[in-house]
Amino acid sequence: MAVVLQVGGLASENVRWAEVVKDFKHQQSTLCGDVLLITAFVSYLGYFTKKYRQDLLDGMWKPYLHQLKVPIPVTPSLDPLTMLTDDADVAAWQNEGLPADRMSTENATILTNCERWPLMVDPQLQGIKWIKNKYGEDLRVIQIGQKGYLDMMERALAAGELVLIENMDESVDPVLGPLLGRETIKKGRYIKIGDRECEYNPAFRLILHTKLANPHFQPELQAQCTLINFTVTRDGLEDQLLAAVVSMERPDLEELKSDLTKQQNGFKITLKTLEDNLLSRLSSASGNFLGDTALVENLEITKQTAAEIEEKVQESKVTEAKINEAREHYRPAAARASLLYFTMNDLHAIHPMYQFSLKAFRIVFQKAMERASPDENLKVRVLNLIDSITFSVFQYTTRGLFECDKLTYTAQVTFQILLMSKEINAVELDFLLRYPAQTRVTSPVDFLSNYSWGGIKALSSMEEFRNLDRDIEGSAKRWKKFVESECPEKEKFPQEWKNKSALQRLCIMRAIRPDRMTYAVRDFVEEKLGSKYVVGRSLDFATSFEESGPATPMFFILSPGVDPLKDVEKQGKKLGYTFNNRNFHNVSLGQGQEVVAEQALDLAAKEGHWVILQNIHLVAKWLSSLEKKLEQHSESSHQDFRVFISAEPAPSLDSHIIPQGILENSIKITNEAPTGMHANLHKALDNFTQDTLEMCTRENEFKSILFALCYFHAVVAERRKFGPQGWNRSYPFNTGDLTISVNVLYNYLEASSKVPYDDLRYLFGEIMYGGHITDDWDRRLCKTYLEEFIKPEMLEGELFLAPGFPLPGSMDYNGYHQYIDDTLPPESPYLYGLHPNAEIGFLTQTSEKLFRIVLEMQPRDSSVGEGGVVTREETVKALLDEMLEKLIDEFNIAELMAKVEERTPYVVVAFQECERMNVLTSEIKRSLKELDLGLKGELTMTSDMENLQNALFLDMVPESWIKKAYPSTASLGMWFADLLTRIKELETWTADFSLPSAVWLSGFFNPQSFLTAIMQSTARKNEWPLDKMTLQCDVTKKNREDFASPPREGAYVHGLFMEGARWDAQAGIITDARLKELTPAMPVIFIKAIPADKQDIRSVYPCPVYKTRQRGPTYVWTFNLKTREDPSKWVLAGVALMLQI
Repeated sequence: MAVVLQVGGLASENVRWAEVVKDFKHQQSTLCGDVLLITAFVSYLGYFTKKYRQDLLDGMWKPYLHQLKVPIPVTPSLDPLTMLTDDADVAAWQNEGLPADRMSTENATILTNCERWPLMVDPQLQGIKWIKNKYGEDLRVIQIGQKGYLDMMERALAAGELVLIENMDESVDPVLGPLLGRETIKKGRYIKIGDRECEYNPAFRLILHTKLANPHFQPELQAQCTLINFTVTRDGLEDQLLAAVVSMERPDLEELKSDLTKQQNGFKITLKTLEDNLLSRLSSASGNFLGDTALVENLEITKQTAAEIEEKVQESKVTEAKINEAREHYRPAAARASLLYFTMNDLHAIHPMYQFSLKAFRIVFQKAMERASPDENLKVRVLNLIDSITFSVFQYTTRGLFECDKLTYTAQVTFQILLMSKEINAVELDFLLRYPAQTRVTSPVDFLSNYSWGGIKALSSMEEFRNLDRDIEGSAKRWKKFVESECPEKEKFPQEWKNKSALQRLCIMRAIRPDRMTYAVRDFVEEKLGSKYVVGRSLDFATSFEESGPATPMFFILSPGVDPLKDVEKQGKKLGYTFNNRNFHNVSLGQGQEVVAEQALDLAAKEGHWVILQNIHLVAKWLSSLEKKLEQHSESSHQDFRVFISAEPAPSLDSHIIPQGILENSIKITNEAPTGMHANLHKALDNFTQDTLEMCTRENEFKSILFALCYFHAVVAERRKFGPQGWNRSYPFNTGDLTISVNVLYNYLEASSKVPYDDLRYLFGEIMYGGHITDDWDRRLCKTYLEEFIKPEMLEGELFLAPGFPLPGSMDYNGYHQYIDDTLPPESPYLYGLHPNAEIGFLTQTSEKLFRIVLEMQPRDSSVGEGGVVTREETVKALLDEMLEKLIDEFNIAELMAKVEERTPYVVVAFQECERMNVLTSEIKRSLKELDLGLKGELTMTSDMENLQNALFLDMVPESWIKKAYPSTASLGMWFADLLTRIKELETWTADFSLPSAVWLSGFFNPQSFLTAIMQSTARKNEWPLDKMTLQCDVTKKNREDFASPPREGAYVHGLFMEGARWDAQAGIITDARLKELTPAMPVIFIKAIPADKQDIRSVYPCPVYKTRQRGPTYVWTFNLKTREDPSKWVLAGVALMLQI
């Protein structure tokens, strides 16, 4: 019997073993290839993202090994992870806090298997969290530059400990060079650190870590370390969040899954012990082993177990498939959350204050899932989850954004959601954001500008918009009515264009009415996501406060004229935290207050008090200590401990100093002053009371001037929104200016018998408000407002502060507020003395900015080539080749000089211009050629090359070119076309150095030099002193084509545009602009030099000339233009001449 059993037992094992032996034989042949691939995987793939890892492994390396002359065999379905780790390891890592996605598992595998020191690139700090949990007490954590870090390093080296260097910069302290390169001396027993020889224990290990998102390390560092990319990607985060959703929604599934893993690991171990046991018995059995009953039983058990395990493995495969299928139902929610996190994370590109951490995001995500309304139907439940997550993240993000950035963020979220669900076409979105209008086209209809028509022509070349240009020309009447309606975004499009998709309608609108785009985008968001995403209700403070905690401070981003801390005090009072109760500490930071703040924080963390830290932007050096302090108190402090921080945003990226750690962990809240004349006028008046109105003995004069001052204050503050046409530079006018002015007014009225209008205007305009002003033209504007608002006529009831808004007579305090509500006309540029076109200009610029930022925020996946959108590299390469081809050789200055007999002032100007043009074109050629080599892979990409590539892709003029060029606001395409025209103009002029019949003033780097040359040549000719001369400009009635030769003296110039008004050529004076004509062209201007005492300054408006619509620093000259109306009208309207638009 035993014999039968035994033979039967061995027979079944024989089948199994025979298969295993066959596998081993096959493995023997592929072993070398497999090991080669796995070592390459560990050595090279760590720095790449998921997609590139797959491409390299499956798309390049395996085929390469296969096509060699002598192919190296590899296992076709080789997964490096199975060779290097097993499920038990992975499960252990995940218990230690390693995220549950494939990418993280690969990273951990590389980190535990690599020979070189691992360097983790870990901006979201997920990797370091895992490392700290994994190694716990055995880990020595060091930051480069901390006190005594080299001594700690030396001790760890000798003791053979594990060291983690965290938060490294791009450059590493050279002292650590030998350690990173493991340059051992004395037979590998010592390493030199600085000038000391330190004992080296072979058990020593080092892990390096940086939280920079896109670091550029030195090549030698990349050779010494194994770089591992722990950056969370959209897919990776989606997998992690999916695990989180499922563990909340279906805890049973997650449990089942982990049980399965444990069970299978158990099986493998059991089978292995049984097999080992059997083999050892067989090998040690002597003589006739058929009689060995124990062996027979062992065989039986092995056979049964193997059969059972086989059965269970099959079962678990089915179960696992079911689990995965059930989990997939929740994927849309995880995918949406991942998309929202990355959109939110990109906001720091708009403003460095907008920093958000993944940790904080996960809390919001968790709460949103708890809030979602339950439903029996799984599909509906998932939709509820998606809705709740989207709205919660939206609210969390927008309360920390400035008003002007909210729509940008909402639009980006909407576009990304629609792209993900494939509801919109990427090519159309690209057109909307980029607006690649055709240049040099002339509009055939009077209601569209050439720029608009260029957009229509570009659209018409796309399939969906074929014949749009013909339709507009053919039904010009209907389109004109549509284009000129007040709110075209609310109207129906003419003909069958009204049936186009929402995005296609946006594309057409972008071409024909750019000024309405902010409204159109808002409507688009409302249509796609719902109205709750566009209503401007701000969250009340109490709601936001609920989300704060000892580890989550509240951070107020300050705006001028708003005090958010009142809310904190009010909330504190409600909950019993007040200054008198000694549990409410308010520290306003400045000199020497850091110590006070630190003591308050320590006490509050222990006792559970509240701390307000005001204006932390004033103590730049202390901020890193504050960051560490907050981190320290975020754990194990009293649960009622709260911190409230306030700081002003930095005016520019370079001056931003608030550490990322403070920003990303706090709840950010912005509070902004109200906008619009109505709100600002009420707010100005709110600084006073009935008592103020009655305090002066000369009540009528005091009240009238006080009201005029309030109006003046509201106007100068709110005029900012019109950009450079409002003020050349932005000034921080504040309520202090107004209240001090009223005190001065009271003192002066009390002290003198007559109202000293001149003195008052001087004090207000040059000192109180004028003290902020740094630009002479802005000073003139401020003075002009005061001359219009504060003058003797104000007491005779004949003064209008704005059209339709007379200065009120004597009233009481509430009466004035009522008067504003009843009489002030609706918001319009007229209230500021501006033309309605100013609003169109300001709205157009706002929408241009919106689209430019959204374009910059598009995910930079250079691999995305779907839907006919060309990849990033191809776009850049095509543009680069085209530019290099069109640029001609530089001007040969020596050759040109040889042609000239006499170096007149004009010739000198021509030479200067050629020299500057050479500097610019050589920089353009140098940088483009360098980038070309970088794209081909012949040079290492530097950050300069990356910036150039991004600029070319986003159609922006690169930074390095701007530095060597002239001011310009154009996009790259238009800028380059303009550059070629400038070069052509110079070529024509330098061909024989005779002055062109009409000079294109805008084509100069330095137009002032040409205008000065006009004075110099006249002065030399007539022997007049140069410093007693001035330029007189007469606007002709002709265009440049009408001139065949230059004038005998002076020059004809063309290429100027007027903003804020227009030139009436027939009457020869400035007159009101036509609606929607923002910058009408000027006729040719005849400029000649005359002695200063001969100039006629009666009824002229001294009009500033600027190079671009940025105004301010681009000032060139002042031209006196004739006017019949009072020049003050044009001052208030911000009328100026531009050389480029």
